Amino acid sequence: MTIDPSKVTRYDHGSRVPGWDEPVDLSKAPAEVPDPARTPVPDAMRAEIEREIAKYPERSAAMLAALKVVQREYGWLTPEGVRQAACVMRETPAEMVGVASFYDMLDLRPHGHQRVYVCTNISCSLCGAHDVFDAFAELAAGDPDVQVKSFECLGACDIAPMASINGTYVGPLTPEDVPTILQQVREGADVLPEKQIARRASVDPKAHQ
Repeated sequence: MTIDPSKVTRYDHGSRVPGWDEPVDLSKAPAEVPDPARTPVPDAMRAEIEREIAKYPERSAAMLAALKVVQREYGWLTPEGVRQAACVMRETPAEMVGVASFYDMLDLRPHGHQRVYVCTNISCSLCGAHDVFDAFAELAAGDPDVQVKSFECLGACDIAPMASINGTYVGPLTPEDVPTILQQVREGADVLPEKQIARRASVDPKAHQ
């Protein structure tokens, strides 16, 4: 069956990631595990990935952690970085990319280093998440260092509508919060401390010990 890409809805997020409709190049040579002798890996990166590998009974279980190391090192999953991680993992780069393509928080193409993920799943959506997302998209438009992405679910329905700002969960948010958040992000300041989920009071007296 031939799929006409023009007939299939495309999204900026979700399951249909860029490249889903690109055919496989059968002319390429079979994937191989990178040769350590010809694949220089930064010492710090190698050490961190090896620490992650040591946590699991199977090396492959550390693949996601290794990809996160690469993204933190280069800002996105560069072909060179993926190859370096694959060399340490003793996997093929194709296996690494196959895992990376499943996760929205991993970037196979260059993006801004400042990551703003707005949850738009049902709880957040019902509470106005799309207005928050639109405000971020409008105010961050043209800023190459800020990546704004609509996210399927961030698992924090109790603070809906919410967003992850460089990994920090904040909410509930309103469109009026957006200018302040973007200013704090650009200045490297703490983002909305009073709305961070990590700073909310807990009924567990040992929660912050």
